[in-house]
Order: sequence, then C-alpha cells, then structure tokens
Amino acid sequence: MIKGENWELSSQVVTPNTEAAILARIIQSEERELTPEVARYLGSMKLPARDEERVQELSAKARSGSLTDSETQELDSYLHIGILLGVMQSKARRLLQSEPDFAHQ
Repeated sequence: MIKGENWELSSQVVTPNTEAAILARIIQSEERELTPEVARYLGSMKLPARDEERVQELSAKARSGSLTDSETQELDSYLHIGILLGVMQSKARRLLQSEPDFAHQ
C-alpha cells in the first residue's frame, strides 16, 4: 500500500523510489501471472553466503550499538530485501500448494 510520500513495508517505511520500494511495487502488481517455473525459482532464491555473513556482522554491530549511519542504511537495505524475498516466496508457495499440478510441472 502506498501512503503519502512513503511506502509501507511491514513495520518499515521505505521512501518511494528506493530499490526496495520499486521492487516491492513490481512484486505486488497483480498485472502479471506467476508461473510454476517462476514460483519454483523464487522459492530457491536466497542471499549469497558473502551477503549472509555481512548481515550477521552488521546485526552484531547493531546489537552492540556501534553501527555507523552508512552501516545502518546498509542493514536496512538487507532487511527490506529480505522482507520482499519472503513475500515473493510466500506467494510462490501458495501458488504451488493451491495448484497441485503446478508442483510437478
């Protein structure tokens, strides 16, 4: 949902034209039909190991209260993308579960 100049994403607010907000609008668009092939691909997506390690490093710094402003923005970006990936994967799982024939195509 779009509210004013900010776009709501879970409990986070994303400015309207960040990469995360733009991708979210694309994902939530009802204009395109999700195919079984795309649903399976989305289900297999995850952060590369290098990015997972960076998220862990940033999270540790956040817990200790030692994040810089740029690191805070970086961690926020990872969190927004993680939320978007979760939404996409949830849609993919629902499609594959609702259409048993899709799971085996």
